[in-house]
Amino acid sequence: MSVLVAVMLFLVPAVAVNEDIEVDCGHTEVTVRWSDPRSQVEPSLLLLGTCSPNSLYDGKAVFHVNLEDCNFRRMVTGDQLSFLNDLTYIYDPAFSQPVVCAYERPSDWFPPLYTPTFNTYGYSNLAFQMRLMNADFTGPALSSAYPLGSIIPIMAAVYQSSHQPLLLLMEECFAAMTPQLQPDGPVYPIITNKGCLVDSKTTNSRFQLRARTSEMHLSLQAFKFALGEDVYIHCKLVAWDPEGLDSSKKACHFVKGHGWELLDDPARSNLCRCCDSHCMTRSKRGLASGLGIMKNTVLGPLTIIDGSTP
Repeated sequence: MSVLVAVMLFLVPAVAVNEDIEVDCGHTEVTVRWSDPRSQVEPSLLLLGTCSPNSLYDGKAVFHVNLEDCNFRRMVTGDQLSFLNDLTYIYDPAFSQPVVCAYERPSDWFPPLYTPTFNTYGYSNLAFQMRLMNADFTGPALSSAYPLGSIIPIMAAVYQSSHQPLLLLMEECFAAMTPQLQPDGPVYPIITNKGCLVDSKTTNSRFQLRARTSEMHLSLQAFKFALGEDVYIHCKLVAWDPEGLDSSKKACHFVKGHGWELLDDPARSNLCRCCDSHCMTRSKRGLASGLGIMKNTVLGPLTIIDGSTP
């Protein structure tokens, strides 16, 4: 942090990278504004490094972040100290554009000593997201209101930079009426017991086949909880070793007339048998290898409406 304090005395004014992006470099932070009314880009799906937009309005995305966050890279060349990142969009049309804040290098600043760390997987460069999607999961939802009994398509994803491929799991999910879970507040259980989609036992909710290991598609049937009110989906997402599935790290849904089924390998559905009792933690393999990375994520608000009411 002391490095950034020294830098703030050598501030460079705002720089317009191109017609679509405006970069405003502050003392220890940067504001990036993206706008292109001609494009088909969904602004909410943009990423600045590993960070999502702080605000969205009129088709524009605004990021206001600290230069120590979002995986900014620091580079020193001669008398200049630069912080570099990329504004990316991974959907069609995919693109990546550089974001740079350059400062005059303070005379008393020297780069920190480098101590190499040999870790194949690491913990950085990961960004977790949850999104409401359209019916076939090809783009963002056009509405956040769902009639009772309809399907709510939800995508969860972990975006990775240089990591070995990770498996995304939804360890638990609850619906609540507030963006922060309240100790005594009402909740509706969706996924519990370390990856069991308990809602699928009594509804048509189910996991869809994966397009990639780093994503999960959940078709959630709209429920009666908090009809007409704001609803928030609280989930614990886990990036895990694809080879480390066990009864405590899995994705299971209930198939009518068949029973519990493991999403990623139905032949190993015996891992789901504990979904009707209690699934114990049996393996720490993923944590030992650096892949047991968890993130609490909130999606919402969305509204479930009574379709029978005019």
